[in-house]
Amino acid sequence: MTDVHDKITRSYNMSQIKGKDTKPEMMVRKYIFSKGFRYRLHDKRLPGKPDIVLPKMKVAVFIHGCFWHGHTNCRYFVLPKTRTEWWLKKIERNKQLDSENLLKLKDAGWKVFTIFECKLKPNLRAKTLENLVKKLKTISEQKEK
Repeated sequence: MTDVHDKITRSYNMSQIKGKDTKPEMMVRKYIFSKGFRYRLHDKRLPGKPDIVLPKMKVAVFIHGCFWHGHTNCRYFVLPKTRTEWWLKKIERNKQLDSENLLKLKDAGWKVFTIFECKLKPNLRAKTLENLVKKLKTISEQKEK
């Protein structure tokens, strides 16, 4: 199947996809800030440069796009019909890096949370964000003891 866009349009569309400050990421940041948590962004010293880092609690939060990180059994992860093999390799490599970074962080004593963009859709958003804050509060209380 051929692409529905010409090369110039496709190139422009792909160039508009951001890696930082995405809508899902901003949503999580705003919510946890409103609940009193302070954080750093994209700490280069940590494996995988987590989207949100709460250094005092040693917590790293990744907000993943369902397509780019190959979210299994998700309706938002659909393999493209063109260059399927190339995309499959790319997404598998992303998943491999994700799991390597997760292990490195856990081995260094960090708690890691991953939130996929589908969990931030309107029908699941409140529950997802509340669960994250509950976990953060629990960790915070344990650190105080």
